[in-house]
Amino acid sequence: MTERLYYTDSFLREFDARVLSCAQRPDGRFEVVLDRTAFYPTSGGQPHDLGRLGEAGITEVYDREADGEIVHIVDGPLPAGPVLGTIDWERRLDHIQQHTGQHLLSAAFLKLFHFPTVSFHLGREISTIDLDAPSVVPRHMAEAERLANQAVCDDRLIRVSFREREEVEKRDVRKLVAREGTLRLVEIEGFDAQPCGGTHAARTGQVGLILLRKVERQKGFWRVEFVCGARAVAAARGDWEALGAAARGIGCGMAEVPAMVAKMLEERKSAHRDRSWLAGRLAELEAAALLARIGPAEGGGTIIHAFDDGDAGFLRQVAARLAAQAGVRAAIASRSARQFVFARAKDVAGDMNLALRDVLAPAGGKGGGSAEFAQGTAPDAANVDDLLRRARERLDR
Repeated sequence: MTERLYYTDSFLREFDARVLSCAQRPDGRFEVVLDRTAFYPTSGGQPHDLGRLGEAGITEVYDREADGEIVHIVDGPLPAGPVLGTIDWERRLDHIQQHTGQHLLSAAFLKLFHFPTVSFHLGREISTIDLDAPSVVPRHMAEAERLANQAVCDDRLIRVSFREREEVEKRDVRKLVAREGTLRLVEIEGFDAQPCGGTHAARTGQVGLILLRKVERQKGFWRVEFVCGARAVAAARGDWEALGAAARGIGCGMAEVPAMVAKMLEERKSAHRDRSWLAGRLAELEAAALLARIGPAEGGGTIIHAFDDGDAGFLRQVAARLAAQAGVRAAIASRSARQFVFARAKDVAGDMNLALRDVLAPAGGKGGGSAEFAQGTAPDAANVDDLLRRARERLDR
């Protein structure tokens, strides 16, 4: 069984140990077991530590629970005997800040709103807790964040002790765990007590700023994203720079950005409404002009026409108006968008879906629809006018 130094000293950066075994894996890496280790294995939502064992770099650490050994996956072989372990301190400190911050947040949500935490995940960029709650709204987020940060400012002492489960059950712990026997109890003075095997700060002040990012519904629970310490500072700096860039682009002060964005969105909605009305009116006029051209020279009730531009939506509007006239069938297209729409009135025979496919498929185009209305797209190399000539031949059969 490996002695776990991180249980009693999360701030241990270097340690001496003995290599008990080193076995090569099929992927070329090596599995190393030590008599003692300060490297934390992936467990309880917290990722493993990184660092070095002698000259070998650590790529993974896991807990082989069957025999109580911690297995270190390294990129080179190690001889049996003494070895120096060096922790990647930047990564360890980051994990300390995120995990201790999670304890503070979980306690805050429970104290304030009786929302228990059901799971925790410490990610590379953000961390999350899943809350069992009817709903989590901005007010909940703001108040829990405030209380957790107040605990940071209080610089409360954090104690780690080992107690039998029977004793832990009698204490005011936030959440009991399934593990039996001796439990590792992490207590934040006057604020939280929780059995946990992770790495934690010695005092809450070492956590630094706690910043909640967002909340969303996930698998029946409410998932809260958060960052602590250096991550929170980086996130706040990123938000500030993004807000500054937005303010400069809009031409206003940072405090005015929300109001200006709301105004611009309303103006955009109004412009979209105006554009939709104009597009409909243009489609109506274009359809009327095309209907006016129908005559013997144009093939009776068949309309073939290519617009220089216009999207699929515009073509659909024109085609719908054409097909609303008795005796009409039409094949229209947009040269710029290479979009096609085939349509016919209800009193006209023919399958527009089949006709469209017969015209576009030989050129590598695709599309589909119903017997009365079909649309499709031609590939880049296709000549729209050539395809419309084929469409006339196909519709005039």
